[in-house]
Amino acid sequence: MYIQMTDGAPPPPEQTSFDHRIVELERQKEIDDWLPITSSRNAKWWYSTFHNVTAMVGAGVLGLPYSMAQLGWGPGVTILILSWIITLYTLWQMVEMHEMVPGKRFDRYHELGQFAFGKRLGLYIIVPQQIIVEVGVCIVYMVTGGQSLKKFHELVCQDCSPIALPFFIMIFASSHFVLSHLPNFNSIAAVSLVAAIMSLSYSTIAWTATAAKGVQKDVEYGYKAGTTSATVLNFFTGLGGIAFAYAGHNVVLEIQATIPSTPSNPSKGPMWKGVMVAYVVVALCYFPVALVGYGVFGNAVSDNVLMSLKTPVWAIALANLFVVMHVTGSYQIFAMPVFDMVETFLVKKMNFKPSTILRFIVRNVYVAITMFIAIMIPFFGGLLAFFGGFAFAPTTYFLPCIMWLIIYKPKRLSLSWWTNWVCIVLGFILMIVSSIGGLRQIILQSKDYGLFS
Repeated sequence: MYIQMTDGAPPPPEQTSFDHRIVELERQKEIDDWLPITSSRNAKWWYSTFHNVTAMVGAGVLGLPYSMAQLGWGPGVTILILSWIITLYTLWQMVEMHEMVPGKRFDRYHELGQFAFGKRLGLYIIVPQQIIVEVGVCIVYMVTGGQSLKKFHELVCQDCSPIALPFFIMIFASSHFVLSHLPNFNSIAAVSLVAAIMSLSYSTIAWTATAAKGVQKDVEYGYKAGTTSATVLNFFTGLGGIAFAYAGHNVVLEIQATIPSTPSNPSKGPMWKGVMVAYVVVALCYFPVALVGYGVFGNAVSDNVLMSLKTPVWAIALANLFVVMHVTGSYQIFAMPVFDMVETFLVKKMNFKPSTILRFIVRNVYVAITMFIAIMIPFFGGLLAFFGGFAFAPTTYFLPCIMWLIIYKPKRLSLSWWTNWVCIVLGFILMIVSSIGGLRQIILQSKDYGLFS
């Protein structure tokens, strides 16, 4: 007997699967519209400029004269120029690879890594490196912000009672308990613009005030260490300091993700335009500070060149205030991808509901953790060298080249093949030796602070 199906009959399996897919896509869109990296794609090309300047020109530029002192004139100038060229090349590779697959954008560094190395291996290779870089930078910037605030206080209030560095680190951190709740990259555009202007400003003050002092009496440019082994290890430390200075690659895909893209006008056009302007600014900041700072103070220069300057008081105080304003923006640039990773994990893997409360807890906890670590190990020079070698060298100098070789497969012994392999070998050597030098520097500075007997 024929029985007609009623309205209450269950839908066919194909319909159920389709409906489930629609619901899943809607949920995915809701999450993407909430996450920091993918929630806004209306950035202009100049956003790329000041985001990249803010990401790159930071604490590292203040340590370049000290790195030059560890390396010497010949090796120092060579490595400084070579690093500028290599990192510009690898940054170009990152920009090109952002949309190498038609219709798809690699909005995060680890997504590109997963495409190159495989879904699981890519995560294991890229995510730990990127986390170390971004968390490491935030810790260093906590230290830098606290040191610069302390220096500013000492200069403008010379009769005041001294205040310990940990309190200034906490004062600096207090601003991030507020700024960290800005939702995405485009929402911190104004903060980043101010930071980029400040970086050019304090770099200019640093080298002009240093040049005005003139070459110091009895200045020495030879290696300061008394033994060959110490000289070699100091050389390694100097390499790490320079590696730290070139840090923008770790957030370049995330920055490019905010730029709109169409088949006729892909995002790599405006992104690369912004990067080129940013790298001109980088050169205007890095080379004068490094060369003038080392030229004036020689091997007696501090690991933060502003700490070597005493006069004019007003200029040095202003420069330190500019540093505080700049590293405030830089902290946010490097913290945003961390927020994105943590929030993605919580809402996609742990099935938390995207909410203001979740974001409030995640970001406040992160700021607190980086603040406490900075208070425990406020070693500017050692942290620069260690993080520069251990984490920055891979993600900046040679991981982009490895991914390029895997994805594009240039002909063996071609110019592209040779260029990438040279960068890989040099970057790998840089990673090993500067990590060793930075770790030694942290141990030495720990002894100065009385943490080790």
